[in-house]
Formats: sequence, structure tokens, C-alpha cells
Amino acid sequence: MKKLKLVLIGNGMAGVRTLEELFKLAPDLYDVTVFGAEPHPNYNRILLSPVLAGEQTFEEIVLNDLNWYAEHAIELHLNRRVTEIDRQNRRVIAEDGTVAEYDRLIIATGSNPFILPIPGKDLEGVIGYRDIADTQAMIDTAATHRHAVVIGGGLLGLEAANGLKLRGMDVTVVHIGDWLMERQLDKTAGNLLQTALESRGLNFLLPKQTAELLDDGNGRVCAVRFADGDQIPADLVVMAAGIRPNYTLAESAGLTCNRGLTVDDTMRTSDPDIFAVGECAAHRGIAYGLVAPLFEQAKVCANHLALQGTAEYHGSVTSTKLKVTGIDLFSAGDFMGGEGCEEITLSDPIGGIYKKLVIRDDILVGACLYGDTADGGWYFRQIRENHNVSEIRDLLMFGEHAIGDAGHQGQDKAMLMSDEMEVCGCNGVCKGTIVKAITENNLLSVDEVKKHTKAASSCGSCTGLVEQILINTVGGAADVKPKSEKPVCNCTDHTHGFVRQAIREQHLTTIPEAMTALGWKTPNGCATCRPALNYYLISTWPSEAKDDPQSRFINERAHANIQKDGTYSVIPRMWGGVTSAAELRRIADVADKYKVPMVKVTGGQRIDLLGIKKQDLPGVWKDLDMPCGHAYGKSIRTVKTCVGSEFCRFGTQNSTQMGIDLEHALFGMWSPHKVKLAVSGCPRNCAESGIKDVGIIGVDSGWELYIGGNGGIKTEAGEFFTKVKTAEEVMEYSLAFIELYRQEAFYLERTVHYMQRVGLEHIKTAILDDAERRKGLYQQLMFALSLEQDPWKARIEQTALKKEFERIPVAAL
Repeated sequence: MKKLKLVLIGNGMAGVRTLEELFKLAPDLYDVTVFGAEPHPNYNRILLSPVLAGEQTFEEIVLNDLNWYAEHAIELHLNRRVTEIDRQNRRVIAEDGTVAEYDRLIIATGSNPFILPIPGKDLEGVIGYRDIADTQAMIDTAATHRHAVVIGGGLLGLEAANGLKLRGMDVTVVHIGDWLMERQLDKTAGNLLQTALESRGLNFLLPKQTAELLDDGNGRVCAVRFADGDQIPADLVVMAAGIRPNYTLAESAGLTCNRGLTVDDTMRTSDPDIFAVGECAAHRGIAYGLVAPLFEQAKVCANHLALQGTAEYHGSVTSTKLKVTGIDLFSAGDFMGGEGCEEITLSDPIGGIYKKLVIRDDILVGACLYGDTADGGWYFRQIRENHNVSEIRDLLMFGEHAIGDAGHQGQDKAMLMSDEMEVCGCNGVCKGTIVKAITENNLLSVDEVKKHTKAASSCGSCTGLVEQILINTVGGAADVKPKSEKPVCNCTDHTHGFVRQAIREQHLTTIPEAMTALGWKTPNGCATCRPALNYYLISTWPSEAKDDPQSRFINERAHANIQKDGTYSVIPRMWGGVTSAAELRRIADVADKYKVPMVKVTGGQRIDLLGIKKQDLPGVWKDLDMPCGHAYGKSIRTVKTCVGSEFCRFGTQNSTQMGIDLEHALFGMWSPHKVKLAVSGCPRNCAESGIKDVGIIGVDSGWELYIGGNGGIKTEAGEFFTKVKTAEEVMEYSLAFIELYRQEAFYLERTVHYMQRVGLEHIKTAILDDAERRKGLYQQLMFALSLEQDPWKARIEQTALKKEFERIPVAAL
């Protein structure tokens, strides 16, 4: 069968993605010809800013190298701009005379930067910011000139300004709007962003209208003059004032155009043999500039090119998740609000956090997040799926329930996702697609996953989640960089180990002090680094560093576990799993008084009261009159016991009393991750001591100690540590190990992974072979714990701490 001829005009991300989708569906249907106006293969335009900033090279952002085109037998014409579409003869003609015939044609000519129509716009040193040539021009200019002016305070303008600043130029951003990024942020968030960027040395003029670019007498720009008469020097002017769909070629061919090349739901133009995708296309009057909608268009277009003819594009609900010079931003939906809307806001200017949620008729319709975007994807799902949020509105600001417990090495989020849930918003890749690619192709690295699925290959913000899915799928075979070699987050280049050491050696006691001393890239950090820094500070300097509640996850701020419906669970402490009739009566009374929907026995030998409203928590704690169970935190959880020698005819040691003593000793302890202990009275091991962080088993001659066990997502058997004779030795050896873990482990690192990283012999040397150090570790932990108080009791007695649990008033606009 003779192949059909397919021509693609435009060698960019949308057009080439269409070919990739087509090759999946019908790899042998077409002979393909591609024309690209640039002399390069397809590259990731989203990552031009890191190239400008010197963080990546051009080679690192290439998506499809020349080998890819050759492997698919594509006739590639680089650096050849098509100037004519001859629809009558079904052929295209390039500016050098090259002709290619087609049966089907894809137009993916993208967009052009908007150049202000002002005097001086054609001077040397005045450029747009759209491709790698513009990026290289800025890099070259920065090496020889000093003053840069960026016109436009949107994302592209700010990224250009940041890159030029890092290249050593004095940069001024000129913006006609009242605040930065007004299409993605409201005024409050825009002002916070400006303040943060000013602290890094960027200058801003807004609202300011540019009137003229001045000539230095040699044809090069030398200054910018404004409508009010003000003037500033400029050796380089970057126009980043927006884009315009590039549909001139299509319009000259007689295709229907209206603010873009008009397409229907199948991505066909007014000529049924000609398709269009990307920024040049206008679907239902909208030309999209974000990559996710363009890739959705590509999939639909490929479906029809493959002659399957079933898919339709109905437009996109878009969200914007960005990182502007290291500051996380997110917006989605109608975040500006208006008549009939209600707003919930959280503002912490000093902490660099701002969140705004807009509700209409009990539906979340918009969200704007600055500084902490961890729940952006969750909010977007609520918006896109029109979920009624009336039952969780009091907790809505605090995000998805899973934020409270990162789980087994931080992999719970990936593990709990369904196969249909989207991982990569840019490329529309769901978890199931990634898992299937990993298993069918034996993929072992994130780079391989990117190549096969495109997940994490655009903006890169989902790379961590893709890595988690990879680890969950192939386990230890995953070729991922060890946590010890990774920076804490994108706010710093320093590893966890370096940060811990610096805090000790430089005697750093506050988060701002640590960020300043360690050269943090962002002024206030993020939701990843702040909890880690907070833990490192309070564990290193327990009597000097002050705990920062705003640097903790919601569960640790509320001192209860948030559930998926926005209510909380309360688990009071029962020392060693032992309770009394009086405690049980109080639990029953609380369940009745607060209409608790479920009372459940936990696997840790405690009782869980589920479904409690946040505002009721202090009352529940007071009425229970029991200690906090810390079932929500990176802390001591439980010491599980069997009945031991006091009742059991097989028991060799008093495991119940040993467990009670250990739990009392460890009460209030914060740690890198949750810590669970168990004490069994004989080798029958009824308390499951072998799968706990510290497991203790009674034998005839004393006690056996095991460390590094885990009964979570991936069960890990504890390693035999040592054997001791007395209960006092159990206490000293166990707590010395726990303190060593507290001092050396990375934040969110379970004991099993800490042991895998440092080795069992390192731990034995520190504790078994060095009695003085062992006793010192034990005493250090006892000192730190002597400073802790029961958080439930503190919030009952201290009025100021109760504000966390008051309802947030929501007023209609």
C-alpha cells in the first residue's frame, strides 16, 4: 500500500508531539516531511530560562535529537521557512524553493513575540524572547554590556530579568500593569513577588508606559524613555510584553482565521485536509499558550490523522504552576473572584506564604497560591471536577489530607494515587501510563521514563513524583540519585547532610539565620525545606532553637490527623497499650457528647476517635483528660506490648512494664520520621517486635534488641542489634540508638533507610563499642525531652494557642 504524504510546518513542541502521538497509532501510514524555521531539532522552549541563567545547556533541553527524525524516516528541512501553501496543488514551498507535496498538512507555526510599535523598536540591542537565538543574543550581550531593560512583568519577562541579573547585568523590569503577573496572580501575590525579587537586586517600574527607545548614534539602543518623560539607560531591551499567534502563512493561503488559525473540535481548519495545533490555532475563539492544552490538541489531531476519527478537543481548563526565580506560584480558575463569590485567604508576608481560594455556590472556582504550592494539584482537581466543598470549607485552606504524613520514605503520595490520576499536567500523563511503561520496557531511571512517556520532560515540576512511582514499581533496582547526594530542595544547592553539619558547626538557631548563612536562593524557603530546617534546628539546639509551627505540616500544627472529609481523628495515649475503666468511660462520654461517627481500635493498641471537627478538638482533649498520642507527627508513636510474664504462661520477661517505661521516657519526642517500638515478653513475639524501629524481645537471660524494622508499605525485618540483661540497659541502649538516629538521619528518613545509608556497623561502633558516647547520647535525649510539654494540655490551658482551632469567618463580597 502506498503511503500517504504528511507535511508538518513548524518543528516545535506541539507539532512534533503530534507526530509522536501519530507514530503510536499508525507508524507506517505516512511519509513525513518536516519544515523548521530554526536550525535546530525540537527543543523545550519552557526551559529557555534555565539556559539563560546558566543552569542548563541547549543540548540538555533538546527533546528530539536528529537521530529521532532519522529513526522515523522523517525528511527534515531545518532553517527553512515555508512561505507559501499551494492548496490547489496540495504542496508547500519554502523560501529557498524547496517543495513538498502533501495529502495531509499540519500547521504548527506557533506564535511571535509582541514588539511594541514605538520609535526605536528596530535598533540593535532590541529583541524579543521566544527562541534559543534570542537567548543566545542575551547571553552574548550580558558579557559586554551593563544595563538591561525588560519590558513586560509576566512570567517570561521575569525569567529573562532573573537570567540577565545572574549574568551580571543591572536589570530593570518595566510593566504597564499595577502588579506583576496580573494574569496569574492577584494584587497581593503580585506585590509579594515584587518584594521578593527586589531583595535579589531586580529593579521595577510600574505602572509605567514605554514611549520610545533612544539611539546612541550608532544604531544601537542606549536608553528607554517613558510616556511621563522619565528616562533610564539601556544597552539591551527585551520585549516580553506578550505573544501573538503566527497565522500569517495560513491566512495568505485563504484559510479561515480569527485571532488565530480557526480549528474545529478535530483540530481541522476550514480545509479538511489541513490541521493546526499549538499557539497558532484558535479553538472556539481561544489560542492557548500553555503546553498542556497544546499536547491535548496534539493527541486529538493524531487520532484523526491516523484515520481513527473518534477524539474531540473541547478546550482546556488550565492551571498555572510556575517557579519564578525559585519562588513557587500556582493559580487556577477564577482566582480574582467577583460578584457572588466568597474568598478565603491566608497571608503570612514574613513567612512568604499567601493563599487565596474563591468559592461560588459551595464550589471552589479559583485558587491563587504564593510560596507554598504543595496542594495546587489537589485544588485544581476540585475546580476541574466541580466538587462541592461545603463540608470541608473550614479546612479547605490547609489542603489535601495526605500532606500531614509523607509516609514510608515520602512515597505514600505516589502509592496512594490511582492509575487514572494525572502526574504530569504538561503532557497529560497519568500514573497508570507511567507504571505500564516501566513494567513493559523494564525502565529503571527517570530519564528512561521521560523518554518513553514524556512525563517530567517539560517544566519538570513532577520529577519527584515520577521518581517515587519508579521506586514503588521496581524497588531497589531504580537508578535514582541517593538522597544523600540531592539538595534539600530547589531553594538550595546544599544536601541534608551539609545543612545539618552547618547548623552544628555555625551554631545556627533560627530558620532565617540558617537561610542567610547557607545562601538560600529563596528568601523564605518552601514547604519542603522549612519543615526540614525546623527539625534540624530544634533537634540540634533543643534549649535555644524555637519551634516554628508554621514550618510544620497541618497535622503537627493541629495535633490531630486530618481525614479526607476535613475532620480529624484523635488518638489519646495509652501507655504500653494499657488502659483503665475510667479512661474508657471518658472515651465513651466524648464519643456521645461530640457525636463521634466512628470509634476504632488501632493496630498500635490504642483507641481512635474519627470524624471530629477542628473547632471541637480542644474540648475533646479536655474532656478525655488523657495525654496526647502523637499519632499525627514525625515523633514517637506507640510502644506496643504483649502481656508478658505478668499473665502469660509463656512470658519470660515483664514486657508490659518495659513498654510503659519506654513510652513514658520517650513522650513528646520529635524525630526525622515517625518512630514505633514494641516489646514482646518471649520469642513468640506477639507484639511484632521484629518489624518496629526498635524491637525488644524477652528471653530467659534478658532482652534481645532489634533496630530498623518497618511494617509499612514495604515490610522490613529489623536487624539484630545486641543482647542485654537488665531493663535499665534496654532503656539506655534503645534511647541511645534513637538519639543517634535523631542526630544523623535526614528529615523524612525512616530508621530503615538511615541504617541502609550509614550501615549497621557504624551504629554498633557508636553505641556498643563506645560506652561513653552511648551514655552521652542517652543523656542528650533525656535533656531534650525534659523541655517538651503535652501539646494537648498546652492548647487547653493557653488561650493564644487556641486560635488555631477557631473557625475562619468567610464574608461574601
